[in-house]
Amino acid sequence: MNAKQMRKNKWQTTIFFILIIIVTYLSTAITKFNFIDSIATIPAAFSWIFSNLLITEESLEKLPQILEKLGETIFMSIAATTLAAVVSLFLAIMGSKTTKVNQTFSVIARFIASFSRNIPVVAWSLILLISFGQNSITGFLALFVATVGFLTRAFIESVDEANQSSVEALTATGATYFHMISKAVIPQSLPQMLSWILFMIETNIRSATLVGILTGTGIGYMFDLYYKNMNYNLVALITFTIIIAVIAIELISNRIRRVIL
Repeated sequence: MNAKQMRKNKWQTTIFFILIIIVTYLSTAITKFNFIDSIATIPAAFSWIFSNLLITEESLEKLPQILEKLGETIFMSIAATTLAAVVSLFLAIMGSKTTKVNQTFSVIARFIASFSRNIPVVAWSLILLISFGQNSITGFLALFVATVGFLTRAFIESVDEANQSSVEALTATGATYFHMISKAVIPQSLPQMLSWILFMIETNIRSATLVGILTGTGIGYMFDLYYKNMNYNLVALITFTIIIAVIAIELISNRIRRVIL
């Protein structure tokens, strides 16, 4: 790299940091955010947490009901993710440059992925809430639609990264389109796809709590109910079970990833 290029990179970095500082300052000014006051409230916040969010013997009596709702949330997240993975695989095959049938299907598949991915799962929950009301179907569909967008994009990239030589070899031998997909593309892309599916299961279990608050289902509903009733002992227990479940699932997911990759 010559001196001119180094000076150019230095100026670009300097300008970038200046813009970040300006945007940060404008954001704090517009929102009237005071960093010093926020830091000063931290001791009071921790004091409230340790004095109110305590798990008591009385709250433990509700543990079976909490675990039931937590299980409902986890299974809903897994079901939404796995069904979305099937749809996403089809869309990815249609949208990938390696396996697309024609340009029209490719554009449609990429548009569906982009549209559903760029709308947050919370927004999908509110949109579907109007149509389906507060029930588990609304939460399931919100997670499903958001997951389809993310996984389709991830699967397209996985398929595009597949080794072209095996695809060309099968095509040269007269293999059909479906043979090429099943014998060359899917086997190469499957480990990466499974990794993305596991990632989305983890993400959806976290998101399902917030979705449950909005749609009145699962562990999110229980959290919202007891929080509004100011029953902070049960709120603490629910929060603790969610944290334990997320950590356990993440550990299991990481172990599976190490095996398949």
